[in-house]
Amino acid sequence: MHSDERRKAIADVLHAADAPVSASALAEKFSVSRQIIVGDIALLRSSGEEILATPRGYVTPKEARGILRRVAVKHTPQEMEAELNTIVDNGCTVIDVIVDHPIYGQLTGPLQISNRYEVSQFIERCKRRSRCPVSPTASTCTRSRVPTRRRSSARRVRCAHCASCWRKTEIKG
Repeated sequence: MHSDERRKAIADVLHAADAPVSASALAEKFSVSRQIIVGDIALLRSSGEEILATPRGYVTPKEARGILRRVAVKHTPQEMEAELNTIVDNGCTVIDVIVDHPIYGQLTGPLQISNRYEVSQFIERCKRRSRCPVSPTASTCTRSRVPTRRRSSARRVRCAHCASCWRKTEIKG
């Protein structure tokens, strides 16, 4: 398979995937090294393909089904796991996170977290790297976009999180 054909096939795999696909999985599928895949992804991006890198692999943005809401919260690093679990326990997916950083402004990171297992993987990655996703000294506001089919789920996320960390949380539509 030529490199152009491989890149088209990679794009097709990512468009068809329901979950992030790791560079290692793509490398195995196409019998090339992981570094070749990383290069192919860079070339696909430069040619206009919208490919996002998440902690679990590459994804292409898909139209969110259901109701899309932003949940605005202020939390400490210790409260982050409870916040994420509250969201996924109510049938929502955390698509991305937007952090209002005091120096850099808005920073966005794709997450695609939809269940407790994915929450625990994310939290473990944070612990393994001995880093907090945001500075504990900064006053930050994290907004998670959460698609859901029911407005009641979005309301439960707001109410459950308020009760768990005693902070005001609002959903913006």
